[in-house]
Amino acid sequence: MKVYTRTGDDGRTSLLGGGRVAKDHPRVAAYGEVDALNSVLGWALTQVSSRETAQRVVLVQHDLFALGSELAASPATAGRPRPDTPPLPIRRVVEMEAWMDEAEEELRPLTAFVLPGGCAGAAALHVARTMCRRAERAVVGLTASEPVAAEVLLYLNRLSDLLFVFARLENVRAGHPDVVWRHN
Repeated sequence: MKVYTRTGDDGRTSLLGGGRVAKDHPRVAAYGEVDALNSVLGWALTQVSSRETAQRVVLVQHDLFALGSELAASPATAGRPRPDTPPLPIRRVVEMEAWMDEAEEELRPLTAFVLPGGCAGAAALHVARTMCRRAERAVVGLTASEPVAAEVLLYLNRLSDLLFVFARLENVRAGHPDVVWRHN
């Protein structure tokens, strides 16, 4: 199978289940941002030092494929049902909350805003967190014109929190204290 199809040369792309839309359509933007997040997480995995964090991030990467499929699916129309997609990983939200609770046992309570950065793993996870928020905003934008499963936004919102906590944890384990924002 060839990677190139030439079907997108006109600036349009196919949705899962049929139908074609412009490549700047809100649905394409939403699943594109989820794809970008997944790529950044792949890079972050090369930077994190915690094996446990890395294993959990890999689980998230798999989840993001399910979210991307959900977002890439064409909505049902009179002549076409909505295609089946992999189940949304909503159980992971509870796991992410437990992972954050566990990590926070090693962290000092937040008393100020934390600047992104520190060790390489923390900085990479902060970049992933901002990409997650970007994906979340794109999905919110899509909801203004088309239905989106509420679980997608719930997952992305919790994931950005998790990435923040994982970034702080990477710093603590590397001996880097949080750098707090000083507003003079």
